[in-house]
Amino acid sequence: MQLDHVRELKAAWAAWAAAPTQAPTDRAGARPSAAEALPPPEPAAVALGATRTGSGYGLAVRYREEGPAVSRLVERMREEVGEAELDVRHVGAVRALALDPQWAPDPSSRAAVDVGRLRSRLRPLVVGASVAHERVTAGTVGAFVRADGAWFVLSNSHVLARSGLASPGDVVLQPGPADGGVGADRIGVLDRAVPLAAERANAVDAALARLDDGVEVDLSGAPTATALLDGDEPVEKTGRTTGATTGRVSAIEVDDVVVDFGPGVGLLRFDGQVEVQGEGRSFSAGGDSGSLVRLAGGGAGVGLLFAGSEQGGPGGTGLTYCNVLDDVLAALGVALPTS
Repeated sequence: MQLDHVRELKAAWAAWAAAPTQAPTDRAGARPSAAEALPPPEPAAVALGATRTGSGYGLAVRYREEGPAVSRLVERMREEVGEAELDVRHVGAVRALALDPQWAPDPSSRAAVDVGRLRSRLRPLVVGASVAHERVTAGTVGAFVRADGAWFVLSNSHVLARSGLASPGDVVLQPGPADGGVGADRIGVLDRAVPLAAERANAVDAALARLDDGVEVDLSGAPTATALLDGDEPVEKTGRTTGATTGRVSAIEVDDVVVDFGPGVGLLRFDGQVEVQGEGRSFSAGGDSGSLVRLAGGGAGVGLLFAGSEQGGPGGTGLTYCNVLDDVLAALGVALPTS
């Protein structure tokens, strides 16, 4: 299947879910015979994206809760699209990856050493270090960008801007408060955040903190370019909680990803997201929010990590969701430094 065909299928099924009397069509353009009788799932109960298959692309189907409506929807998709061109997974709840105090690496592992360093006070600042708004627990420094003669930290809105509840000028700490950050650990202030909308789909969860004069950054090993994904690429990230992990892109252009941002914000919907599954272990955990995802081997940046599911990955691990990095930079009006 070609990617354009997957996009057409996504649009058809999404339109049907919103108005079930308008049934989607199969590859021959015929209306599925029983679609009108199929009860629609609740809005955004099923996320749809594109995934790589042996013959090109297939339709990625991700559902939050099991039930008759979702089961019959998936059954109808199998009949109309074909089993070989479907990747169906029950992912459970998807949550913004706020700090998870229960997660800890094996104390004898290299990851424990790396994580211990990333959760400490680091000057100059490094990618992967603990950071947060003064009233947030802890997230991750994703990247550094430069604009108007100043340096900025890139991370999520829910890390630096309290999911839009904070105000420009609020203090940002490194390490974050959950890792012992206090007023003396101030590195700068919230500069801007992309608004998060409840009434429509979002594309990014992103914000910038403007660094104070004298706060230096370490750009060694940081990506200087971005890349778009075709799907199935090996990727890596460094985050405050799980350290350096590797994974593989399991779906692209995922629409209707419903993410729980917790009290005060609630459920928000995201379109056009990148999905990553871990290799050997989970790709991320709470507190890794804001990590920059890049092509494996120190390649170009491709995504900004912001959320994760309870399950759906290999071995019962969860899946990780990322904003397309180009969309993040465009929404904030900045670019990665070239040197």
